Amino acid sequence: MSEKNYQALIKDRVFIGGADDVQDVMETEKADVIFDLRAEAPTENSDFNRIHRPIVDDKENQEESVKQAIDHVLDAYHKGKKVYFHCGGGSNRTGTVAIGTLLALGEANTIDEAEAKAQSVRPKIKVKPEMKEALKRIFPEA
Repeated sequence: MSEKNYQALIKDRVFIGGADDVQDVMETEKADVIFDLRAEAPTENSDFNRIHRPIVDDKENQEESVKQAIDHVLDAYHKGKKVYFHCGGGSNRTGTVAIGTLLALGEANTIDEAEAKAQSVRPKIKVKPEMKEALKRIFPEA
């Protein structure tokens, strides 16, 4: 059996990875909802519950789109759904939403702690400075 290219951020409930892993997540984990964080996401219909929550890479002042993505993940999670969220490669935008999700769920107390936890699950996470700044504005106590 091949190794998974996606990971569980919250055991059996919240999964993170890249765009290429969607089919594998759907078949293996039976995710209820997929949040696509890519600004450049395809517009064609899909065979699963895919919600486009775009976050634009390399832009400042992304807190609105980042917060909306985190809120959508949390809403699905609190409704008992299995969630998968991804960007293109599962590094920057996915990492940003993973950090925010961990903070919002009380799984970490600081941005650095949440980032370390997310990276321990998915080592390729590398959040860009402008996304960290957005997280600081969304979670000023973290």
